[in-house]
Amino acid sequence: MSNIHPAAIVSGKARIGQDVRIGPFSVIEDGVTVQDGCDIGPSVHLQGNTEIGPNCRIFTGAVIGGLTQDLKYRGGESFVKIGRDNTIREYVTVNSGTAGGESTVIGSNNLLMAYVHVAHNCLIGNNVIIANAGTLAGHVVIEDFVILGGLTGVHQFCRIGKHAIIGGCSKVTKDIVPFAMADGHPALPMGLNKIGLRRRGFSPERIDRIETAYRILFRSGLNVSEALAKIEETEKSEDVSYMLEFVRRADRGIAK
Repeated sequence: MSNIHPAAIVSGKARIGQDVRIGPFSVIEDGVTVQDGCDIGPSVHLQGNTEIGPNCRIFTGAVIGGLTQDLKYRGGESFVKIGRDNTIREYVTVNSGTAGGESTVIGSNNLLMAYVHVAHNCLIGNNVIIANAGTLAGHVVIEDFVILGGLTGVHQFCRIGKHAIIGGCSKVTKDIVPFAMADGHPALPMGLNKIGLRRRGFSPERIDRIETAYRILFRSGLNVSEALAKIEETEKSEDVSYMLEFVRRADRGIAK
């Protein structure tokens, strides 16, 4: 049985699962789905076609599913889809997709700290941490196990690869390759995220292969095409293949 505070406003058309707690002064509009075990704090506003997966915690003042801020919006139903076991802290904002049928998607087991903004059509993977006031412009992709430092801004259409960590107050204007540490204005790779990789169970041998590829890409003096060719000749592993594919798909180019 769910526990809905009498001062909350919950639409009769919203779908509320079992064992959901909804705090005072929260508003849950038509079309919203809140799955089992969620804890919705006070003064939270869930709007539009928003789906919240099981066991999420949403803290005071968060606004999820608000209309896109993209000036190209011309109407139509768009969506926010959030997975399970997420923690969304105070005053986080998540906007819906821009065009009809489009979605902003957040995976599972993520932590979005206070005042984070996730704009239209963003795609956030799993096990991501975005620290306080991190800001994602539209169509940003954040892959699994990324850590984004506080007050960091990410330019629209940028991607950040798996297991990367971005220093606080950085400005991301190009794609950040997987496994990297990056920092600055603009954010540039500063080395391999070895501590993070060790904490996630990467073996020394696995890290060494990634580091060899990283050094060829960034420190050999070769251009990107030459570096990719050399890496393919010298290093073969699933991690390295993923890094190469990431670089090849970097429409904005990689930070280098």
